[in-house]
Amino acid sequence: MIDKIPMDDRDTKGDLYEYMLGKIASAGQNGQFRTPRHIIRMMVEMMEPTPKDVIADPSCGTCGFLVEAGEYLRRHPTHKKLFHNKKQHEHFQTEMFHGDDFDSTMLRIGAMNMMLHGIESPNLTGEDSLSEDDAGVRDCYTLILANPPFKGSLNYDETAKDLLQTCKTKKTELLFIALFLAQLKAGGRCAAIVPDGVLFGSSNAHQAIRAELVDGHKLDAVIDMPSGVFKPYAGVSTAILIFTKTNSGGTDHVWFYNMAADGYSLDDKREKIEADDIPDVLASWKKRDPSKPSDRKAKSFFVPVEEIRENKYDLSINRYKEIEYEEVEYDPPLVILEQLESLEKEIAGDLKKLRKMLK
Repeated sequence: MIDKIPMDDRDTKGDLYEYMLGKIASAGQNGQFRTPRHIIRMMVEMMEPTPKDVIADPSCGTCGFLVEAGEYLRRHPTHKKLFHNKKQHEHFQTEMFHGDDFDSTMLRIGAMNMMLHGIESPNLTGEDSLSEDDAGVRDCYTLILANPPFKGSLNYDETAKDLLQTCKTKKTELLFIALFLAQLKAGGRCAAIVPDGVLFGSSNAHQAIRAELVDGHKLDAVIDMPSGVFKPYAGVSTAILIFTKTNSGGTDHVWFYNMAADGYSLDDKREKIEADDIPDVLASWKKRDPSKPSDRKAKSFFVPVEEIRENKYDLSINRYKEIEYEEVEYDPPLVILEQLESLEKEIAGDLKKLRKMLK
């Protein structure tokens, strides 16, 4: 079957490689942090990379985000012409894409993935992005796309000091948000997947990093995803944070979206199904308007920043979403008691008949 595939086409080789990576992830070896490709594509579509961007993933793994960003530029009708401009094409091949991963095996797989998708010289390094050794990479990128490791822990002496100043914690999911803010240029944007605990955790570190996003920069959106997105190899509930580095605040309203389905069953089989909120996420994101009335019973709505501050920077959607309950009418208690007494009499009568039959 492989012999019949037209391997001259770059996309065919790339798709075959992506298929292999999917099997590695399903097996639970080396791909435990691999993000489903349709979720990656949704995030890239929302961020709309441009030919001038410098794009990074500080926990790149198999480089799925970087590959998809490159594919977005290739298929976008406005950006295709970058490949006919020598300066822009050189930027695409050598300066646009950056990735870090401390796992050398993942880094080799990611490098191969990039090359098979036509990106000849990506900037991939085998550094721990959170360490003091990599602390020189600051104010470098205009766009970060990432799904950093969850529930990891680092010692304070291993962690870059400037990150601890933003958020003093050992938790990697919080340190990575501080890292994204440090690595972005002013005006740079980020879309990152985080575990739900980041949204509502009550520790000082959790509240500090959320306050930094809301008050120090511009938090644009919180997209709540269903818990089965990363099955079969993880069942953690996750969300997507989208923010812009401003160094001067700017959060007025935060856009929330309650994503209930991603086009696949939310069990270990992850089979294709009809229910899919991703097209609506993209459409709602593009036409969002905080000046219009916001219905909190809908899938998406805006929350003013003052309300978020009042709730100790809680970013969980359930804190703000209004749930409409159907009113159920019950019979008065006396009527219910009469019904129970009637049932008891029927049961007693049936028991008497049964005793007579058994004698």
